[in-house]
Amino acid sequence: MLGRLFPYALWLLSAVLLVWGALGLLEYVSPKISLGLSNPRFPPGMQFLHFLALFTTGTIFSVGYWLRWFPTPFATIVMYAVLATLCFIETVDFDAFGSGPTRFIPMAVEYAAYVALSAYLLRSETIEQHFARQSS
Repeated sequence: MLGRLFPYALWLLSAVLLVWGALGLLEYVSPKISLGLSNPRFPPGMQFLHFLALFTTGTIFSVGYWLRWFPTPFATIVMYAVLATLCFIETVDFDAFGSGPTRFIPMAVEYAAYVALSAYLLRSETIEQHFARQSS
């Protein structure tokens, strides 16, 4: 039962990423709107890439899931790699999680989540069946 519900939880997580990214982009393009999503440590270009990657990741899985778009799992994993790369840059260069060695703990947790979700997307029978190519 839990295995059948997990794709919906993943879809919900993706919807949260989509909304977070959309609101962050809105905040980025309209400085009058302050939602508290921007990190003042990030330069504008990094801030834009951060929100764009969140929005794109959320959109790919959320829309791809409902359309049963065959490449969705692989495209989502690619976006997890993009998010992991941005996380590394934000952590190492811009102290996203503060300074000192403990800043790498949240980064490691984020990486573990990406690896676990990627493994699920690649190995789950439920995901495989959901995104199976439909014969014409």
